[in-house]
Amino acid sequence: MFGKRANPNSLDVPPLGEQNPAAVEVLRVWAAPGSPQQLTLRTTWSDAAAWGLLLVDVARHAAKAYEVEGHNPNEVLDRIQEIWNLEWAEPTDKPQDITPRS
Repeated sequence: MFGKRANPNSLDVPPLGEQNPAAVEVLRVWAAPGSPQQLTLRTTWSDAAAWGLLLVDVARHAAKAYEVEGHNPNEVLDRIQEIWNLEWAEPTDKPQDITPRS
């Protein structure tokens, strides 16, 4: 009631987040035209390799979403991987801490 108002551009909480009290949000990314993305995350897993699995899952979910819009999912995944490899080799920016300091 008196908390922060939800941003109307926010995505809905998925069913797992609504149905399982042990579920936690691990990644939130915001993007705006002409600005770098900003994100918040929880490390969550003791083995950082879990992030590799998560990022591959995100790419596959993106390909499925683009498929619904009429795109070839294999071409979408190839494009994602192409840009991943380019960005990995030569980053276009560096992560910055945006955590508010008290």
